[in-house]
Amino acid sequence: MKRFFAIFILLCSSLLTGPAQADPADISAASRSVVRVVLAAKDGNKVAFVGHGSGFAVAPDKIVTNAHVVEIARQEPSVVIGIIPSQGGTSYGGRIIAYSPGNDLALIQVQDGGRLPPMTIFGGPVGDGADVVAVGYPGSVDRAQGLDLDDLITPMSPVKTTGTVSGGRTTKQFDTILHTAPIASGNSGGPLIDNCGRVLGANSFGSISDGNDAEFGFAVSAREILTFLRKAGMKVGATATPCRSAAEISLEEQQREAAARAQVEAAQKAETEKRERAETKLRTSISQDIIAERENRIAMAALMLVLSLLAAGGAGALMLKDRRNPAIAAAGGAAFLLLGAIFTFLSRPDFSEIDDRVAIAMKENGDTPVPKQSSATGSGKYQCMINPQRSRITVSQQNELSFDWAEGGCVNGRTQYGRDGAKWSRIFVPNAEQTVTISSFQPDRSEFTTERFLLGLDAMTRARTIRAKYGNKACTNDLKALADIEDMVKAIRAELPSQANERLVYECQKMK
Repeated sequence: MKRFFAIFILLCSSLLTGPAQADPADISAASRSVVRVVLAAKDGNKVAFVGHGSGFAVAPDKIVTNAHVVEIARQEPSVVIGIIPSQGGTSYGGRIIAYSPGNDLALIQVQDGGRLPPMTIFGGPVGDGADVVAVGYPGSVDRAQGLDLDDLITPMSPVKTTGTVSGGRTTKQFDTILHTAPIASGNSGGPLIDNCGRVLGANSFGSISDGNDAEFGFAVSAREILTFLRKAGMKVGATATPCRSAAEISLEEQQREAAARAQVEAAQKAETEKRERAETKLRTSISQDIIAERENRIAMAALMLVLSLLAAGGAGALMLKDRRNPAIAAAGGAAFLLLGAIFTFLSRPDFSEIDDRVAIAMKENGDTPVPKQSSATGSGKYQCMINPQRSRITVSQQNELSFDWAEGGCVNGRTQYGRDGAKWSRIFVPNAEQTVTISSFQPDRSEFTTERFLLGLDAMTRARTIRAKYGNKACTNDLKALADIEDMVKAIRAELPSQANERLVYECQKMK
């Protein structure tokens, strides 16, 4: 070979400033996409091991590695490239389709029908002191474990080492990231990732200390990788959204929920106090009215009683004078007045009427609380925008979405969602990807969420087995089918990690 970079490793972690606080689930998910790139020379039926490096998938059938890793394969027709995934039981051949020694990058086409989960490249700025993880297959670890050639061509998990960014250093040839994550010969071409598992660079070479291990590593920057891939005609997953920890998002959501509850409780308290003040004022007024009515009726009854007695006395006097007819009329009047007095006295308002009168008056004044119905509960088309402050964005760039929602959980007229607590959810387990997605809509909040779990082969196999039991139900009102969808969501969710690798929160509005 005409040119090789010196690649070395720091095996002692004492030189690190502190451990990177990476989410293990995100690092594990990123490791699915890392491969060992093996070079072997074929001479008839004989195969001789030449060397190996690392690489990572940027498309299901495309691998990025260092140019110096595969340089000998370009020079020697007898040297072939093998792609050894980190999991599974199958290895694949590889063919160089793009080569750029100027920035030490190469693109390999995976042959034999091989497909791998691609990684997302972070194209934003990388801060000095940021936590990083180097993922790859250091030869020093292979030797320490006593691995032979058969082991090197068998899928196995890559080695992950942590460190921090020590600054962006541009070499004479290309842009690099200087970092302290230990790397060694064999790490070449492997990804340098952030805490969310996005590619920051491709490890290329290390500094040399007294001819021994490297104290610092250099990674070809994501800027160089994106430019290289663009020139190669590749469109890859890229994002510039800063990495946020799942714990940070979860804490903020709890605080948001608590603040929302406090706001609702404060509004309810203020409304209750307002109603109580209005009710107290109304009760006082009605009480005074009832007291006045009682006094008036009692006075009226007393007056009628006095008049009745006077009429009775007059009737008696007329009878003594033998004036029969006037006496009878006076007696009738006395009786009428007596009955009127009794009726007036008995019909006086009772104090027990205060509560009824207050309730009627409150209702007429509109002070009785009426439950408000959310406008988002009806069927219709919804337009949603992502809320980046509430989202953990690691691999996606979908900032908005729209869908048709029908009561009963039908989305876009073809996909049936099932009840999932206060939400409606549907779980998607594709055959061609190692990603499980849970999409949920909560009508009363006008909120759509997408959770993505980046799983290994074993976990994906279990999820696919569960999904196969339930089938893929279209929109339906059949209670059995709806129950099956709910059971499928619960069964697959039980197999998933507690924390999604990505959680997107969309806030929606119903279109008119």
